[in-house]
Amino acid sequence: MKSHARVVVIGGGVVGCSVLYHLTKFGWTEVVLVERSELTSGSTWHAAGGMHTINGDPNVAKLQKYTVELYKEIQDYSGQDIGLHMTSGMMLASTKDRFDWMKSILAKGRYMGLDAHLLTPKEAHDLMPLLDPDQFVGAVFDPVEGHLDPYGTTHAYAKSAKRNGAEIYLHTKVEDLVQREDGSWRIITDKGEIVAEHVVNCGGLWAREIGRMVGLELPVLAMEHMYLITEDMPEVIEFNRTHGKELMHCVDFDGEIYLRQERNGMLMGTYEKACRPWSPLTTPWDFGHELLEEDIARITPELEVGFRHFPAFNRAGIRKIINGPFTFSPDGNPLVGPVRGMTNFWSACAVMAGFSQGGGVGLALANWMIDGDPGFDVFAMDVARYGDYATLAYTNAKVRENYSRRFSIRYPNEELPAGRPLQTTPIYDRLKAAGAVFGASYGLEQPLWFAPDGVEDRFSWRRSTDFETVGAEARAVREGVGLMETSGFAKYAVRGRGAAAWLDRLLACRLPEPGRMTLAPMLKDDGKLIGDFTLAKLGEGDFLLIGSGIAEDYHMRWFETHLPRDGSVTLEALNLSLVGLAIAGPKAREVLAKLTHRDVSTEAFPFMAVRRMDLGMAPAIVGRVSYTGDLGYEIWMKPQYQRYLYDLILEAGAEFGIRLFGLRALNALRLEKSYGSWSREYRPLYGPVEAGLERFVAVGKAADFIGREAARAERETGGALRLRTFVVAAKDADVIGDEPIYLDGAVRGWVTSGGYAHAAGLSVAVGYVPKEIADVETGWSIELLGEMLPARLQAEPLFDPSGARMRG
Repeated sequence: MKSHARVVVIGGGVVGCSVLYHLTKFGWTEVVLVERSELTSGSTWHAAGGMHTINGDPNVAKLQKYTVELYKEIQDYSGQDIGLHMTSGMMLASTKDRFDWMKSILAKGRYMGLDAHLLTPKEAHDLMPLLDPDQFVGAVFDPVEGHLDPYGTTHAYAKSAKRNGAEIYLHTKVEDLVQREDGSWRIITDKGEIVAEHVVNCGGLWAREIGRMVGLELPVLAMEHMYLITEDMPEVIEFNRTHGKELMHCVDFDGEIYLRQERNGMLMGTYEKACRPWSPLTTPWDFGHELLEEDIARITPELEVGFRHFPAFNRAGIRKIINGPFTFSPDGNPLVGPVRGMTNFWSACAVMAGFSQGGGVGLALANWMIDGDPGFDVFAMDVARYGDYATLAYTNAKVRENYSRRFSIRYPNEELPAGRPLQTTPIYDRLKAAGAVFGASYGLEQPLWFAPDGVEDRFSWRRSTDFETVGAEARAVREGVGLMETSGFAKYAVRGRGAAAWLDRLLACRLPEPGRMTLAPMLKDDGKLIGDFTLAKLGEGDFLLIGSGIAEDYHMRWFETHLPRDGSVTLEALNLSLVGLAIAGPKAREVLAKLTHRDVSTEAFPFMAVRRMDLGMAPAIVGRVSYTGDLGYEIWMKPQYQRYLYDLILEAGAEFGIRLFGLRALNALRLEKSYGSWSREYRPLYGPVEAGLERFVAVGKAADFIGREAARAERETGGALRLRTFVVAAKDADVIGDEPIYLDGAVRGWVTSGGYAHAAGLSVAVGYVPKEIADVETGWSIELLGEMLPARLQAEPLFDPSGARMRG
């Protein structure tokens, strides 16, 4: 066994072997994989082996498409037969709501070039005669689906990697990981020790245990998963004989089952409601090629639906039941990327759909390790999307919920209850008493809207029970004044003698003067947006940075990677040690004036000014800025003052008709200003020119900021895309994101976000289109729930296009 290596990959499942292959494919040598048993031990060997390209997140779908297209390459390169069966497949809907969801998924695939289309129940039956067409309302056909041999595929990755120079050590158990002073790692095994520059945790069922060796508790949990294989079925044999091909894959979402052909019979699996975690605290190291005890009674309700939807199963005997553990994260997506606070410790685990996603995960992680960037927007899979709130108990609750709902509809306005409430602010009870309907973001309860007595959120793809109330909240802001909680934003304190120089290097904007704020894009080396902040300079060497709450760990990882080592900068993620309230609307200044003796006139406290001031008896930081695009103020305070200030502001605003508003009204208001949001309009896919943020990028400033040359090049070329706003001729539903944008009947772009702009009384979509057509005035349309809706390019904001009210 080697004593030194550049990379040690821990775990010999399909993901570990994919990572190994991709590292060697891109030229890295001295790459080693260690596996405690044999390749495929753990979850890989008993997987059903299905794969598909369709996914609700288009960025994940791209990686799945890459994975499927990779299989022929590794089979040819390795000489290992992977048992590839490209059968095509279909997703089935037995309810109208499910069919609406499928239409939205199909629309997302259009701008990705996926060749899927809708089917009637009869057309579905013609392609898959085992189903009863009377049980369904429609289907989506996908030509790029199939299944393969898990053993052969994993060995194809491994043989390809070994051909490229990698080494694989089997029956080699990792017993400890220790980082040395120089940043390299000691990988201590039962066969000896390897010193490596990088460690990759592809431990699968043992990912938690590998993480615990370095003090990390990964949010991952194994669940028992069952599928059955029938005896030979005459219907299957007859279809194969008459059509000369296999039956296709089917996912029956409402039946919560999936099925495919297995030899002359069928395989049927389910994600049952009565789900069961496996080994929730620790994974035994001696577990390997065993299966778990059968418990068909637990999946009987789902099987009964499956047998009703596919009557031929009633006449088939069961040859085998497979029950084995698979790992899941709280939202079902993988945990991929560098682990914050550690040098060269990488995660590639919780890849439940290993044969749909394993190739893409290996590609992204290899890019990340070699080039410092995954090459894709992989936030949906980034290990940094979870913070320290994702404890063992939280993970257990959310994984069980996710597993039991894997084939359930997640409506755009649906908030799931497991693991909640966890984090709350001091005014949570006050807000709840006022009718707040909460959503959880990054573990924190945040008001979405304020429901009148007797009104509840009814989940739907279309406008729902919140529509009129959210409209009233938005109009209250535009006509008078509104109050909302802003604690969900991420807050960072940056201090020290080197703070200004560091921020000048990190951020693309010009730094503000003391007492001023500015919008602050942050770029990667390639000039793409990796962050979008508000930067306030409170004093010399004293800055407050405000950003997206869901990206706190993601951005802290980036910040910490670039911190100077001389101690000249201190950085603190404030989280709930600083909480917030905001007031907005034409009466906002009058409310603020009643709270302080300070002069808050436009002359004394202009737009984008920031001050420390007492409000009543409470010290606060007040910034004159508002994401509503209206006259407004963000107020930040220590948590012990929030209840006092909440009551004080409501009392001061009573004479002006102050009204509480939530995040849904805020979304409606920011759409009227064509404001973008992080993770939708602003993300690592886009440059600042494309995103309309070029005026905040100071390519001429003295500091050589990260991404400067790439930003300068984008200004010269103009980039490829433009962010545009459209008014949509919507009926009873509004876009939510990822719908295709058409020009003259051809797909030319995609929606990033949208909704109903209540104060303007219009349905709005924001999205990207090629720059060459970005200013074409007519011919636009947007596909929504299977219907083509006319759209009008909105060249200027619907509200206050000159910004007079915001600045006045």
